[in-house]
Amino acid sequence: MKTVKELLDGKGHEYVTIAADASALEAAQMMAEKGIGSLMVMDDGQMVGLISERDITYKLVAAGGSPGDTPVRDIMSSHILCVTPDKTVDECMALMTDKRVRHLPATADGRIVGVISIGDAVKAVIADQQFIIEQLESYITS
Repeated sequence: MKTVKELLDGKGHEYVTIAADASALEAAQMMAEKGIGSLMVMDDGQMVGLISERDITYKLVAAGGSPGDTPVRDIMSSHILCVTPDKTVDECMALMTDKRVRHLPATADGRIVGVISIGDAVKAVIADQQFIIEQLESYITS
């Protein structure tokens, strides 16, 4: 099974940040523009949270809030679950499922080295399973 490091090496280590005092509207626009589902929230160069499209939907829009008037810090998730690059994708999927989160920042030596999503994890599992299937088919037919 792939590790977080291997997954990030394949998909890229880039992640997108937003200031804690930016509006939820700015966050939504940035996610839409980049085609991503979460942003790392920074304040004075420190990671203080993570905001996802679900945070905006459930904590703001469904509650009748105004995205243009609400700062990211008011709706972000401030308790962030992080993983290390040596964790397996299976371990990450179990953690995401258990804690009901869709994005996990990966950290090494106190710094963010990338973010993996549940979609990234599912794709990695499917690729591993496809490889196993091909190997078994090859074994059976030879």
